[in-house]
Amino acid sequence: MSRLEPASNLFDLLHHFWENPKTERFVAQLLIVIFLLGLLGIELNRQGLLPEHLAAMTPVNHFYAVNLAFSMLLVLEVLSLIFVLSSSVSKSLGKQLEIMTLILLRNSFKEFSLMHEPISVTLDSEALLHVAASGLAALAIFIILGMYYRVQRYQGYLRDPIERMRYVMTKKIIALVLFIAFITIGAYDALDFLVYGRRHDFFITLYTVLIFADILLVLVTQRFMPSFHAVFRNSGYVIATLFMRIALAAPAYYAAGIGVAAALFALAVAYATSVFCHGSLSTVNLSSRKKSERKSCSDN
Repeated sequence: MSRLEPASNLFDLLHHFWENPKTERFVAQLLIVIFLLGLLGIELNRQGLLPEHLAAMTPVNHFYAVNLAFSMLLVLEVLSLIFVLSSSVSKSLGKQLEIMTLILLRNSFKEFSLMHEPISVTLDSEALLHVAASGLAALAIFIILGMYYRVQRYQGYLRDPIERMRYVMTKKIIALVLFIAFITIGAYDALDFLVYGRRHDFFITLYTVLIFADILLVLVTQRFMPSFHAVFRNSGYVIATLFMRIALAAPAYYAAGIGVAAALFALAVAYATSVFCHGSLSTVNLSSRKKSERKSCSDN
């Protein structure tokens, strides 16, 4: 246990710093500054006032500034996802669905950046249909997400305090490793773009890492809650994450459909495990199995 404490304490320090109100205000102000600087840089490039090296990397459509601001917002949401991972598997998946919603909205603004300025309905009809598909899918996932949170039934943590502490510490260490991976992937993508001009999709890479992290969490949960319901629920959530990863790399219409399917699948798993796990508890009488199942159905 003592060997896990330093890493767990480091994660707690990072988590506390990230959720500090001062940090939140600074980040909000930073997003505004980035958006305004993006608009300024684009306008300077349109006027031919940027150095050649910067002009080659700077777009000329003002909607790119919106895309940049949303991308930065998504990066911050991914950080929040990493910190949520230590508290609840269900909350973690809910956060992934929230990020999927924002990614679809970002895709809409990305389509705007490919349109003419000003927008022409005739020339930009295909892009407008992509915007509509992504926007409607984001709205659908938002509604499904509301139902997903409503069907969740939180029934407490592991009864054994030592086991509960070990479980939480293990999840914190996994989240800390994800945080390091987040920093590494982001630094590599940024450096590769600034030096060589190569663009990478940060979120596709990160969702691939999340799939492996979720599988690891399934195995960890099996160690602490070795019941059918817990393993089924967590494995089902991994499938939903896999659907989301596929949606990120799919064309616009497929991305919208697969994203909604991922949200519906997550809702179905959450509903089934909440209702049937709870129901099985009410029908089991006076046995140690009842206590064991109640423990395993808890969302930890």
